[in-house]
Amino acid sequence: MLNYPLNISFKIAALAPQISVIDASGNLVFYVKQKLFKLKEAVTVFADTQQTQPLYTMSADRVLDFSARYNFADQQGIPLGAVKRQGMKSLWKARYDILDGDAIVMTIQEENPWVRVIDGFFNQIPIVGLFSGYMFHPAFLVMRPDETVIMRVQKQPAFFEGKFTIEKQAEFDDTEEKRMILSVLMMLLLERTRG
Repeated sequence: MLNYPLNISFKIAALAPQISVIDASGNLVFYVKQKLFKLKEAVTVFADTQQTQPLYTMSADRVLDFSARYNFADQQGIPLGAVKRQGMKSLWKARYDILDGDAIVMTIQEENPWVRVIDGFFNQIPIVGLFSGYMFHPAFLVMRPDETVIMRVQKQPAFFEGKFTIEKQAEFDDTEEKRMILSVLMMLLLERTRG
């Protein structure tokens, strides 16, 4: 089990998006550097910034699709689950299904879509856009099918990068934790272009 809260630093100014996940003790637990110009998304999650210790892979089941399914596996190729955006339903309010096989075991849902809309609007205004990341903070809830909130992902104030905090809201096992963290990382990579 990871030591919560987790802090995510998302380097958006870099040519290739990079995510560092730091635990409450200040230790790096995951590092992701997305490859550019890939038609079929494939992301590797590493234990180190030098990218010498691969832990997990996240790969799309199809080429550039709004509703692609992203399958997770460990380094032995053992499936850990998947995450899938809910297509048209996600246009207004981001919503992702977390899957175990074909069964939906959890969802990630935007807490308040208006915050993202306002953040995205102000982000497009010259000079003012520099401060939008410091004023508006979208949040996402990870929930079980009975709507029990398990995790909360909150954008934090930051200039020139995305910062998020993941807070634990309920108990879960190791398998659920891996599935949720990988789903949140993939969701952040997909949502970065939406504001």
